[in-house]
Parts: sequence; structure tokens; C-alpha cells
Amino acid sequence: MVEGLRPEQLRTYFALMESVSLLHHAVEQQLQEEGGLRYVQFQLLARLTDAGGPLTMTELADGVVYSRSGLTHQAGLLAKAGLVTRGPSPDDQRATLVTITDTGSALVARVMPGHVDVARDLLFAPLSEQDLHALDDIIGRVRDHMRARPPRSAAPRKRRTAQPTAGTDE
Repeated sequence: MVEGLRPEQLRTYFALMESVSLLHHAVEQQLQEEGGLRYVQFQLLARLTDAGGPLTMTELADGVVYSRSGLTHQAGLLAKAGLVTRGPSPDDQRATLVTITDTGSALVARVMPGHVDVARDLLFAPLSEQDLHALDDIIGRVRDHMRARPPRSAAPRKRRTAQPTAGTDE
């Protein structure tokens, strides 16, 4: 028999998941209303802004919790909208470099104040400075523990196995 979580672990787990869901919903709504962006698109643009230069798709995938194919699709949508450019890496023919455009940078600058307001209002408003330091320490340790595993982009891709078709003896 598998042992379940202790009551305080279960309460903490559900409180964290509900808090993350509520914050994520508010952030998604703000980004959509002010910039026509999905959260993952904002993450990509913000990471590119912070990087100060191009990043490979692998570097973006390591920083954003999203599937490789989904990330490629989102980068394609951003490129089509003129917010990023994609091109081959001069150092590695297999790598694709993604660079934020001036239009993309301007969009990040436009939505960032509202994004900060949502985070300040929902996440930080109920916390004292002591609470903030404690939360920073705790969440940092949890994130580092989760990130200690190999990044999703480094995980081998699952190969599809051929399934027998109807009417065969396989």
C-alpha cells in the first residue's frame, strides 16, 4: 500500500496549487488584454529581453517549462507577428537562434507594468518582508530541487513503436 501525504503536506500542496492557478489565470488575463500574448509567449520574450542577445531554442526550452514542439510552435507565432527572428546558429548548424526584435522589446515594455502590478497585488501584498524572505528561500530550494533533474530538453525523445494494424497477426 502506498502511504499518502500527511494532512499538513496535503493542505500545503493544495494551497500552493490553487495559489499558482489563481496567479497564472490573472497573469494570462492581463497579458492577453494588454498585449495579446499567452503566458508562454511572454516568458519567451522576457527571457530574450533578459539575455540581451540571441538564445538557442534549447536554451529557451531549458528555461521555460513547455514541450519542445509547443515551444517551436510558439516561437513560430512570435516570428510571424514580427516579435522575434529565428535563424541558424553560426556555431552549430543544428541549433536555431532566436532574437527579440525591437517590436518584441516594445511589447514587453508595454505589458511589463501591468504584469508587475498583478504580481505585486496578488502575490506580494499579503506578505511582510520577513514572509518574503522566507518564501524566497523556500521556493528557491523547491525550484532548485526540481531543476536538479536533467532539463526536459535534454531528455531523450520517446520513439513511437509501430502498432499492429487490424487484421494482422502481429
